Amino acid sequence: MNMLSKTRPGPQEGARADAAYLRGDAPFGDEVGGSFVSEIWQIVKRRRWVIVATVLGALAIGLLISLLSAPLYTATSQIEISREQQNVANVEGLDASDGLDLEFYATQYALLEARTLAERVARDKGLIGSPAFFAAHGMDVPEADTGAAAEAATGDAAGRDRRLAAQMQEEATVALLLEHIAIEPIRTSRLVDVSYTSRDPGMSAMIANAWTEQFIAASMERDFDSTAGARDFLEEQLEQLRVRVEQSERSAVEYAADNEIIAIETSNDQDGRQSTRRTLASAELEALNEALVVARSDRTQAQSRLSGTGVEGSVEYNSNPTIARLRARRAELAAEYERLRSQFQETYPGAVAVKREMEEIANQLAEETRRLETGRRAEYTEALAREQAVQAQLDELKTRFDQQRRDEIEFSIFQREADTNRQLYDAILQRYKEIGVAGAIGVSNIAIVDPATQPRAPSSPNIPINLAIALVLGVVLAGGLTFVLESMDDAIRSPDDIKNRLGMPVFGNIPVFDGDALEVIDDPKSEASEAYIALQSTLDLATARGFPSSLLVTSSAPNEGKTTTTIALARVLARSGKRVMLIDADMRSPTIDTVFGLLRKPGLSGFLSGRSELSEIVQRSDMEGLDIIAAGAIPPSPGELLGSRRLAELVQELRESYDCVLVDAPPVLGLADAPQIARTVETAMFVVEADKSKIRAISSAIDRVRTSGGEVTGIVVTKVDFEKSGYGYGYGYGYGYGRDRADEAA
Repeated sequence: MNMLSKTRPGPQEGARADAAYLRGDAPFGDEVGGSFVSEIWQIVKRRRWVIVATVLGALAIGLLISLLSAPLYTATSQIEISREQQNVANVEGLDASDGLDLEFYATQYALLEARTLAERVARDKGLIGSPAFFAAHGMDVPEADTGAAAEAATGDAAGRDRRLAAQMQEEATVALLLEHIAIEPIRTSRLVDVSYTSRDPGMSAMIANAWTEQFIAASMERDFDSTAGARDFLEEQLEQLRVRVEQSERSAVEYAADNEIIAIETSNDQDGRQSTRRTLASAELEALNEALVVARSDRTQAQSRLSGTGVEGSVEYNSNPTIARLRARRAELAAEYERLRSQFQETYPGAVAVKREMEEIANQLAEETRRLETGRRAEYTEALAREQAVQAQLDELKTRFDQQRRDEIEFSIFQREADTNRQLYDAILQRYKEIGVAGAIGVSNIAIVDPATQPRAPSSPNIPINLAIALVLGVVLAGGLTFVLESMDDAIRSPDDIKNRLGMPVFGNIPVFDGDALEVIDDPKSEASEAYIALQSTLDLATARGFPSSLLVTSSAPNEGKTTTTIALARVLARSGKRVMLIDADMRSPTIDTVFGLLRKPGLSGFLSGRSELSEIVQRSDMEGLDIIAAGAIPPSPGELLGSRRLAELVQELRESYDCVLVDAPPVLGLADAPQIARTVETAMFVVEADKSKIRAISSAIDRVRTSGGEVTGIVVTKVDFEKSGYGYGYGYGYGYGRDRADEAA
């Protein structure tokens, strides 16, 4: 597995990326591939067998249902419903050119599904008690329960049985008709499809045609039964409305004249009613309100910039040429300083001069930043004053506008009453004229466009459609199951889980590797070696003094890679020229002595118990600059030894002789060892295993360390399989440094 980037950034670029992360200016870890689509894809890969099984099961059920279902035949008759010629109750008029009347057509559709229409069809075609009709629906003719009627002491029991049976058969017939009829209006047209479905194609066509015929007959009967006194009623209403129109219009004109209401703009709706009115005061109020919106927006923007996180990173900060020049110069000096320090010492005169110039540039940057902040405050003060001035003018105008508005509302009441009376009068007058010229009743407004024909192929079951529905349902069900499983899964899936749920920085992602740990770590071309070098670079910036002088490496549970990580850090630091002391404090399960081939005794347990001195327990490793203290003999109570003051004194003494003291501690959960050791070191770092370590366990372990008085700096994710997980890629000095750096490395 080779996941190395084709082009890696240099050490200085990697250090700047680390610094950006620790300042909070750049993302870290696996946000290279942390998009929403990538996360979803990783979830699908993890749960692929659940998804496949669920979808295949849904398809199998859909296919089985389709194969076991009886074939059904659907016959369709199409009719056209025009606007009625006579409809006294409709105030909109009867002319079809006026457009669709939604209320009228909704009524017609409901009538097509009415129970009375089903009863007419059943009686007209003799379907009540018909064996062929019930067989077409997969049913037997229902029989009445005649037990109670046979026991009756009086009356004609046989006659009651027949009536009861007929009633039950009629109800069953009507229920079947209503269940299998389908009324489907065609959008933006007057056409309606009337469809009937059964197992008999001939029965379906016959009932569909009978349904439309009986609907036309019922409609004509309703028209014929319309009241004959409609004309007299309309004449009486017209006279009353004429008087009301005159009175309401006169009242509106008089009120407007008395209150000096002068409209500069009016608008009428499609019915002729005045719906909008503008006066001089309202126009001025609108202008001031628009000015207030602009002033408030300017003030909000100025306040947002003033109360933001800071000038650094803002548009004006990044576009300032002076700041850009100073930052570029600072970067050049930082590179020169790193070069001089690596070749000589920090006290080298050239390095001291470069460092002094870097401090001067930092002061200049701070002064330029303060100048930008002062400009923000001035901009905010000016915007606030402008907003307050406009607000004062608006408040003054509101007082003057309120009285006029109240008068205008009263006038609107008079005007609406006049408009309503006029509309009612015009509508009834139009209706009165239409009734006078309608002529004879008997012409139906419903026509059959296409009669139903006997279908040749079944309409159901439709296997492709059923399988498509089953596929959709299977995908939805699989998504639900996947969501539930992912919600219950508390394992670490990406560095975002650590940062978002634990609030801890991710120092690095260590890839999974096979073979001897020392060989892999010492191989500069291996992915793991690159990852540990990047981890060491990040830890160099973990504190203000650089790499922690004493670092505890632990985990929440066993076998998460803490010992390997500790050994790797020790060897990387030793290769960089630092003096490193590696302490195996896992006295319950010591490992480091086996890895390096050292003697276990005397060791840490002997020193803590007072049986050995420091000089007796320090052993040299195979690397220059790396010394090791083995765990020693396994004591009966490691917790008591690790809680003694001798451990703190040991760490303090070693810090004076070594650049860094690395302590390999036992897992936290279930043991008191690691929290006790954490009090004696400068800081602690947790090692978690990708796709295995649990968030709750890690959080509990961190809380235990902090409760005991220790400090936790960050977390390292180990055993990452970059080909199967959502951790992205990228190693070397640019390892895991966010989307932009990974794109450059690719």
